[in-house]
Amino acid sequence: MRVQRGRLLRNAAGSLGILLILVVIAVGLPAVDRSFPAERAVPHHLPYEVGGGVSVVPPAGAVLDVTRTRPTARQGTALFVLGPVRYVLVVAPFDGDLDGAVDRLRRKVTSADGQLDAGLPALTGTGLGGRSGAYTTPDRAGRYAVFLAPTVSIEVTVSGTETQLEEIEPVIAASVATITYQERM
Repeated sequence: MRVQRGRLLRNAAGSLGILLILVVIAVGLPAVDRSFPAERAVPHHLPYEVGGGVSVVPPAGAVLDVTRTRPTARQGTALFVLGPVRYVLVVAPFDGDLDGAVDRLRRKVTSADGQLDAGLPALTGTGLGGRSGAYTTPDRAGRYAVFLAPTVSIEVTVSGTETQLEEIEPVIAASVATITYQERM
């Protein structure tokens, strides 16, 4: 049995078309993605939905790193950048106590060869209770806060050099005070 020449040409053209589409997807889409800036300005007077029913009013001058920000209905992450300082909020489902939530953050910090101090009681302006303190890693200094809401834990980390953190601390504290939890129905 012989295959008709026209059929072979159509199959070859179709295969070539599919290959061309795959090349456009593999090369073109990442190039388009890289052409968009990773950081986007956010209004500093409006709450930003982090995820899991948690929102925060970002500090003035902060930009959102959209490559590391993932809001969903049950959890979320938001990375704000203020010059060289990184301000991160992580919201995750949690049903334990405050000590368990702090231990979870401690494991993350110590896995990066860091240390987390015991911390002091903390409270947001909206009444969420938690603990705050300082941590260090080999290349950065940081501050942390962990708050509990009925169904989630909220981890706040701020990192930079000691000098940078001292300069920005009042602005970050004002933002942390705005953390709000609203249970989803």
